[in-house]
Amino acid sequence: MKSVCQVVQMVYDLDVRVRRKAEALVAAGYSVDVLALRPESGQKNYVLNGVNVHTMSLGKKRGSLARYFYEYLAFFLWVFVRIPVLMRRRRYAVIDVNTLPDFLIFAPILGRWMGAKLLLDMHEITPEFFMSKYGIGDNTLAIRTLKFLEKISLAFADQVLTINKPIEDLFVRRGMPRSKSTIIMNSADEARFPGGAPAAAARVPEENGSFATGNFAMMYHGTLTEIYGLDIAIEAFAQAHGQMPGAELWILGSGPQRDGLIALANERGLASKVAFPGQVPSAEIPQWLDRCSVGILPIRRDVFLDFAFPNKLPEFVITGKAVIVSRLKAIRFYFSDDALAYFEPNNAVDLAREMVRIYKNPQLRAKLARNAGEEYLPIRWCVMKARYLSLIGQMAGADGEPVQEFETTAARQ
Repeated sequence: MKSVCQVVQMVYDLDVRVRRKAEALVAAGYSVDVLALRPESGQKNYVLNGVNVHTMSLGKKRGSLARYFYEYLAFFLWVFVRIPVLMRRRRYAVIDVNTLPDFLIFAPILGRWMGAKLLLDMHEITPEFFMSKYGIGDNTLAIRTLKFLEKISLAFADQVLTINKPIEDLFVRRGMPRSKSTIIMNSADEARFPGGAPAAAARVPEENGSFATGNFAMMYHGTLTEIYGLDIAIEAFAQAHGQMPGAELWILGSGPQRDGLIALANERGLASKVAFPGQVPSAEIPQWLDRCSVGILPIRRDVFLDFAFPNKLPEFVITGKAVIVSRLKAIRFYFSDDALAYFEPNNAVDLAREMVRIYKNPQLRAKLARNAGEEYLPIRWCVMKARYLSLIGQMAGADGEPVQEFETTAARQ
């Protein structure tokens, strides 16, 4: 039995992408170890769905660049020491390192010397991430340093995973050979959405007031932070709700912007029309998706977010919902104007217009959902899983089909 190690500076249980890869490997017959951060009050070592998880206690107190790099360095050193210890009993064929940070790929260097191949999974584009988060200019020393670290990290890895084609193209422009890159999208696992759940199974909490199941409901589920544009959605709904009798906006999740969003909804007279159910267990999300009418993803646009492909978009598509979404580069690459209801990012007026258009036209909603489902087929999880397992098999020296490229409907247009 071949062994693979996953490295991620995150609580493993909460990282859907890493969990999906690890569990796919276990199902394919691999032995899988994970090096990750310890959950609060969690165990040092534990087994989850056949995956052996080893953790380091490192409380996240991020805010400044200095704190980010302190945490990065501490985790780096732990992985550097831990990998060769584990490899004495498990001869890893592949070590799959998940960013951030990019330079984490150098932590298992001793593992490479002991025979493992190194795979770098680029979850983010680090320079753009910090430019967006801290308002740093492209030509500053900090960003030039991050681009240098990105370049040497990509060069050091044996193979690279990227999360969408526009990001892969960006890395190629910065010098990465396209031949060493494989695209594994953040697709949703269709097994979690077996045709939807009975509407009665999902209940809106009593404190949210009287929200009728039969009403037109736009839904967002995820973290409540400024980058996801929920304030823009509320401002747009304030403009549009007069033309949308019975319409509601459901904002599921928690985050630093929650209190401000609730206050904004109250100020705009929408307290009875905007629901804040709070953090909903992931197992219940399919039930909420079954109840809603359309999905809404009002992400802001900037140098980083233009490359975003939100994890929640496939969930709406899989469950047959039309989606109102910001016109961002990465999303546009995969989905055409016939599949998603696009609006100009950061523009509440344009979003309000789109809300009303979708509300008034059930036939359009059905058409968009159908087209999105068809355009999603080349990037669904079963395809991505096969591509990932094929790549791991090749890196581990197993026989297997070559990794195939794919072409999307939107990209051909």
